[in-house]
Amino acid sequence: MNQVKISRMSFYVNGLFKACLFVLFCLTMLNMLACEKKKTEAPSPPIVEVVSVDQKDVPIYKEWVGALDGYVNAVIRAQVTGYLIKQNYQEGDLVKNGQVLFEIDPRTFQASLDQAKAQLSQQKARHDTTKANLARIRPLAEKNAVSQKDLDDAVGAELSTRSSVEAAQAAVENAQLNLGFTKITSPVDGVAGLAKAQLGNLVGPSSQTELTTVSALNPIKAYINISEQEYLNFNATNRGNAGKIPLELILANGSVYPHKGQFSLADRQVDPTTGTLKVVALFANQNNLLRPGQYGKVRAIMGIRKDALLVPQRSVAEMQGKYLVAVVKSDNTADIRPVKVAEQVGTDWVITEGLKPGEKIIVEGIQKVKPGSPVNPQPYDPEAQAKKDAAAAQAKPAAPAKQEKR
Repeated sequence: MNQVKISRMSFYVNGLFKACLFVLFCLTMLNMLACEKKKTEAPSPPIVEVVSVDQKDVPIYKEWVGALDGYVNAVIRAQVTGYLIKQNYQEGDLVKNGQVLFEIDPRTFQASLDQAKAQLSQQKARHDTTKANLARIRPLAEKNAVSQKDLDDAVGAELSTRSSVEAAQAAVENAQLNLGFTKITSPVDGVAGLAKAQLGNLVGPSSQTELTTVSALNPIKAYINISEQEYLNFNATNRGNAGKIPLELILANGSVYPHKGQFSLADRQVDPTTGTLKVVALFANQNNLLRPGQYGKVRAIMGIRKDALLVPQRSVAEMQGKYLVAVVKSDNTADIRPVKVAEQVGTDWVITEGLKPGEKIIVEGIQKVKPGSPVNPQPYDPEAQAKKDAAAAQAKPAAPAKQEKR
């Protein structure tokens, strides 16, 4: 009886063991099938943003960095030595030609003028005496009533006193000039700068600092430096009509100055250290918005490029001096293609070789693709990208401030 029970129990254990092996085998097969399915499933192609190569006539601009300066910058200095007693203008105001800006104590110069006038009167009296004496001696000499020596002495005395009168007259004029220099005037119409001398200061020609500066700002100059090659090409293209080319001035805040400018003159020589030529452009400045020391971009239209191919600058990658563009072919695969670039027009490049009109190029997602790899092209939205760039710039953490040493 016991043997029957043991055999039945063995049968049940063997059956249960076989069932467990079967279940384990099934699970293993399912797992292997799932792994093979995952291996056979290809990854989805990356999403890239594309634009079509545009073709149109575009103006070709040339830009230079310009430094603004006054048309005339009159440095105001004292021409005589004395104590500054008065300032007659408001700093930063418009002043007129001949307007008195500063006054120096005139008392010593007035005394010098009075002394010079007195000496002039004295010399005139002496000259009148010698002239009268000569008038008496000359007819006597003709009658041999006096010697020739007396006549010569009288002539010499008259000439000597006449020269003394002229010297005294020059001294009076010099004293008058010095007295006039005690009132320091503006030589031009313009904007007067900050006063660099205070009332009570001893000023004079030997002072190291000027009193102030007056700048004529209408028109205002913009100095730009062009290369020797640009200068030669420019003259060959325009044939002496450079002054008729309208110029635009782009200010530091990105706005375009409303008044057009024009080329005025070029320096006499090319700077041998930089190989550039300094050129002056003039811009109207009636409201004195532009001030000396400002910087801006001077832009000129150098010509029109017909049927130019345009692509966004961010779609062009530069590598070891070569420019590359990712093109999406008709089968939605990527092709990395070398191109030749020309001028920049706004945010676009002008492409001269390597692309055809209407081809689709990748603007965003270039780093995700390889030659021949499939892609999922989507239209490029420049406004959305600009917002992303702005958000990324705001999210960038600022550099930590340097702590002061204690």
